[in-house]
Amino acid sequence: MGGTVLVLGANGKIGRHACAAFWNAGWTVRRFDRARDDLVQAAQGCDVIVNGFNPPAYHDWANILPRLTADVIAAGQASGATVILPGNVYNFGDRPGVWSEDTPQRPCARKGEIRKRIEAEYRAAAAEGVQTLVLRAGDFIDPGRQETLMALVIMKDLAKGRLTTLGDPAVPRAYCYLPDWARAAVMLAAKRAELAPFEDVPFAGHAFSMLELQAEVARQLGRPVRLSRFPWWLMTLASPVWELAREMREMRYLFETPHRLSGAKLARLLPDFEPTPFSAAIAAEIPPEARRPSVDAAGQGQSMSTQTSA
Repeated sequence: MGGTVLVLGANGKIGRHACAAFWNAGWTVRRFDRARDDLVQAAQGCDVIVNGFNPPAYHDWANILPRLTADVIAAGQASGATVILPGNVYNFGDRPGVWSEDTPQRPCARKGEIRKRIEAEYRAAAAEGVQTLVLRAGDFIDPGRQETLMALVIMKDLAKGRLTTLGDPAVPRAYCYLPDWARAAVMLAAKRAELAPFEDVPFAGHAFSMLELQAEVARQLGRPVRLSRFPWWLMTLASPVWELAREMREMRYLFETPHRLSGAKLARLLPDFEPTPFSAAIAAEIPPEARRPSVDAAGQGQSMSTQTSA
């Protein structure tokens, strides 16, 4: 049974997939326009609000995200809608492990502290009637798009026969195939009446190391793929004048921290949910030009064995 969903950030990574998934499940989808609409008014008559807002390039999180949070909570209070919030792994800091809803949130970076405070605001609002579902995920895999870390950095030079690793290539990390996240959000929304006022639901997605990604990509392409290291030293040099470089350096620890998200709670809540297989998710992310013979025949770039860490 469907309903009406208001999607914030409908043109963004989360928003686009949420719009498609809710529409495909028979929901009425409203796309919020920040330039034209009032959020409280736009939420009237809605059953669910998907908060897909996220300032690009980490821009001014400390000021923008708290304001957005207050606005979304106000819209939920006025409309009675359930809020679905895409959570991330920043809250957990740099302690390796399998992170679940019971894992202590001990952020070690400023952006993690901001996310923790925002979730605390939603938890407090839930106690006063704004049901909130945090669907927490790792780094995005967004098929056919070029705005993710996977596309912009990791697979950027795949047509030249190499992947770029931002940390220890043996370290497993959590990743989220966005069409799967959106399907899970729809399924949680459909059973929201059975859920608690505040639910923290880890979305396990896929966890893999760069070595595992290298092996899978090489298998799919039918040829060897090299690994090269990301030049963090360039981020250091660019930090004074480039906001994204400055913000990325703060999150470098995540590429050296082995972690994955537990799938136990999601499996309890959504026993019928079936994620896209790892091989299919990676296939959807490989750029078309990389499926042609490598243009790196002249040996451009260096292998992992000859690179040094930045």
